[in-house]
Amino acid sequence: MNFKPCIDLHDGKVKQIVGETLRIDNEGLIENFVSEHSSSYYAKLFQRDNLKGGHVIMLGKGNTDAALEALSAYPQGLQVGGGIQADNAQLYLDHGASHVIVTSYIFRDGKFQKDNLDKILNAVGKERLVIDLSCKEKDGKWFVVSNQWTQFTDFEVNAENVAYLEQFCDEFLIHAVDVEGKQQGFQKELVSALADWVSITTTYAGGVRSFTDLEQFKGLSKEKIDITIGSALDIFGGALSYDEVVQYFKMIE
Repeated sequence: MNFKPCIDLHDGKVKQIVGETLRIDNEGLIENFVSEHSSSYYAKLFQRDNLKGGHVIMLGKGNTDAALEALSAYPQGLQVGGGIQADNAQLYLDHGASHVIVTSYIFRDGKFQKDNLDKILNAVGKERLVIDLSCKEKDGKWFVVSNQWTQFTDFEVNAENVAYLEQFCDEFLIHAVDVEGKQQGFQKELVSALADWVSITTTYAGGVRSFTDLEQFKGLSKEKIDITIGSALDIFGGALSYDEVVQYFKMIE
């Protein structure tokens, strides 16, 4: 169980937003925090603390320069996602990304697109690919959502599908969209299920807000799943001390 930091980019700035309010036209967008610092500021902070495997997520257009700035500031320390496709993935790897992250490219028009998965595998290789299974709950099950988390797909996040996708990627990143950015606690049922399903490195993001949450997560995840904390951290306008979180994870190593 490791702490994986994040840098979320929107309109070229580091922000924390409520994920399910994200829309192409920005109408109804809820921003928890807009930073005065550049993306490279956070990248260097994470490098200082030797936090590897964090993710830079480009939320919409206009974020390429800020993403490349972060990747260049911390070479091989960060992953990048948001609009990644087979024909642009190499750009981010060349600028220092350790991995590229894909969701909508392989989950398009509400369906899993195996052809696109094959294309990006051919472009970057399994060892540089992270599949983001951002999901929402429906009828007691979890389904991948794509297109800036606005469209349900027919792809269920379950034991069978997780096992199938593991053969094509190095890691999973899983945003629990129903709770992401709300600081109302994490999705316990999903975390517990993932702990039983996954056998590769997996990072969960969504809702963690306190050390009590971290202790509960530690137990439910059986220490098999890594965790991202965003809006709750003081470096992103929250109340939870980033430095104390870093120390917490050093103590449980």
